[in-house]
Amino acid sequence: MKRTTSVKYAAAALAGTAVLAACGTESGSGSGTVGDGGKTTRATDVMADIRWVPRSVTVDGKEYKLPTGEKNFRVDEAQITFKPGAAEPDVGGGKSGGTVGCNDFGADVEVDGDTVKITDLASTAMGCPGPVQEFEEKFQSVFTGTLKAAVEERDGARTLTLTRADGDSITLAEGPAEEPAPPLKDTKWTIDTLVSGKGDDATAQSLPKGAEAHLTLAEDGSASGSLGCNNFRGKATVKDGTIEFGPLSTTRKLCEGPVMKAEQELTDILSGKVSYQQKDQELTLTAASGAGLVARAK
Repeated sequence: MKRTTSVKYAAAALAGTAVLAACGTESGSGSGTVGDGGKTTRATDVMADIRWVPRSVTVDGKEYKLPTGEKNFRVDEAQITFKPGAAEPDVGGGKSGGTVGCNDFGADVEVDGDTVKITDLASTAMGCPGPVQEFEEKFQSVFTGTLKAAVEERDGARTLTLTRADGDSITLAEGPAEEPAPPLKDTKWTIDTLVSGKGDDATAQSLPKGAEAHLTLAEDGSASGSLGCNNFRGKATVKDGTIEFGPLSTTRKLCEGPVMKAEQELTDILSGKVSYQQKDQELTLTAASGAGLVARAK
């Protein structure tokens, strides 16, 4: 199944296909040397299955750097991965892609020597904090069409630059290897995002300051954790991509207004049956109403 434009929590597990055609194998194709002890490497040889962390985007001669140093939405998770596979016609999105700090997106990608062709770009559609959204819009405006790839290795670290014919470019750095996905059960899932609404009307917001919510599903069928203020316990049955929560018993502490409001929203989500999607370190729960939460293994 491939990615379509919708909210992140409903699309976290959507996947498609990408093409990484290992062409351009003539000696010297896409290779060369640079000064200061660095060297370039063929994009075909190294692009696939590496976590590339976006660093900057240059549009019309102006450089935009990945926003850091402030409380942003998902900037610490920004990463792009290029995956091999066979493209499906007439279906948007693909396994190549990731996030640059807010929405998830995917595309079909073909690599021929140092030429990268990106098509069928599709993205989720949440509103994001100002600097994050600006960077994402600039990134996605360049991450499409035909680009030239250059991979430079210096002091054991690799940098990938994708450049369009008009000079706009994206610079990415090789990131750490992907951590193994944790098990659904017996993992402490820290809840950091609430989602409301459906489709293009969906909005996401971080939990208010002071709310420390988490969820653990145990092998014995129990669920426990914190709603941000009060602790809870109950039963949870996992089956066929859904989790059905039984009545929750909770403590009765009073907390600040925004925290209590978020707690009530979490209580509503964890009442009855929800669908769940697990992707890498992220768990998304979605109720029939469209309300949902995003949690991460921490």
